[in-house]
Amino acid sequence: MGAGKTTVGAEVARRLGRPFFDVDEEVERAKGPIWELFAREGEAAFRELEARFLREVCSRRQPAVVAVGGGAVETRRLLEELDALIVHLQVDVETAWRRVAGSRRPLAQDEMEFRRRYELRAPLYSRVADAAATDADDVVLAAGGVHVSAGSLEHLDGLLPGDEPVALVADEHVAGLYGARAERALADRRASTHVVPRGETAKTLATCERLWQELRLERGGMLVAFGGGCTSDVAGFVAATYLRGIAWAAVPTTLVAQVDAAIGGKTAIDLPQGKNLVGAFHWPERTVIDPRLLRSLPDSERRAGMAEVVKTGLLAGEPMWELPDAELVRRSALYKTAVCLRDPSDRGERSVLNLGHTFAHALEAGAGYQQVTHGEAVALGLSAALRLSVEHLGLDRTVADDVEAVLAPQPVRVDLERAWAALRRDKKAKGGRPRLVLLEAPGKPVRGVELPDDHVRAALASLVVSP
Repeated sequence: MGAGKTTVGAEVARRLGRPFFDVDEEVERAKGPIWELFAREGEAAFRELEARFLREVCSRRQPAVVAVGGGAVETRRLLEELDALIVHLQVDVETAWRRVAGSRRPLAQDEMEFRRRYELRAPLYSRVADAAATDADDVVLAAGGVHVSAGSLEHLDGLLPGDEPVALVADEHVAGLYGARAERALADRRASTHVVPRGETAKTLATCERLWQELRLERGGMLVAFGGGCTSDVAGFVAATYLRGIAWAAVPTTLVAQVDAAIGGKTAIDLPQGKNLVGAFHWPERTVIDPRLLRSLPDSERRAGMAEVVKTGLLAGEPMWELPDAELVRRSALYKTAVCLRDPSDRGERSVLNLGHTFAHALEAGAGYQQVTHGEAVALGLSAALRLSVEHLGLDRTVADDVEAVLAPQPVRVDLERAWAALRRDKKAKGGRPRLVLLEAPGKPVRGVELPDDHVRAALASLVVSP
């Protein structure tokens, strides 16, 4: 009582595009004021109605957000039996009592009894909750299985669900820097460690085949991807296909991966014809983000990651790139988590995350996935997308100029014809026509924009220094 479940629950439902139900309101709709129900039929009658509604709403196919009173933990095993993510919205007893004192809530008429129930329920909340939260941001991240906290690498074993063996997949650079710490954190759960190449060169069928053959996990095991976005891409794809699919977790170590690539369940490998053309949607059971790992990033990697931060900030309408590291990581992860939960299979709104990426992926393919980093390509892709937005959607030119100043993208030496062919084969293309994400204003993306080929090709060519 007094935790703010109704307010927070309604906000979470709005962000995730899901219906919201408050159990107390549903009971009152059926039986009248709760205080009258308690007086007339007792607490047991209320608990029966509460349990009946919870079981019914959780059995529906449509996902929903439900605010349920803390007393539900006193109905034997009720919350443990539900097919639902249980989040404990935490509040201290002083704040809770201050909020409910003087109300007609039946269980808030006596302060001593209120405090007794608080103490009684506290260990029950810890037992049944999948996550704890203090606000709507925490709940959204918990819904996506995303945990952001400094020093979380050292607590990796406790942050991963279950107790089955895990296989650690790390890129060769990260394995040298942090591999021993990750192995210690996983303790006795670690069954094996596997090293993959660094960067885009890992995302090949040959890497997948080697991992498939090396893994000895059973269906209940978990694969842990430890590294940058390319590591999570290939390791996630291996997890999606090994034994027809096993659980996996992402522990991203680069800025690109922490704010974007490791969130949302997209996994893939590359083909010579284009980037991420073979893959699967396979949401990680947990994404554990430790911003402290960014301290070892070279400046070039940080600049690469800032391109994704700027993209997210443009979509959200917030200058996230101006925030301190821990906060910009959390804000970016929060935005992407909410978008992906609203559209987990990328059939609609999620395509806004492609801002700048149609050009970026084409540049990477045009370079044969060599020399041009993903971050460099995204910075250039954003530049092209924003210039087209100015020309065709009336975006304020100062927005494009500001992004140029922050990212300072420089044209790259790639095969323009190969890049153009890859752009026309982009996953979002239709009938060979590129479909772009552009921007009317910060916070107002427009998806599925089709422009004349000569305009798009000219924008691509402006990013390229011909070999």
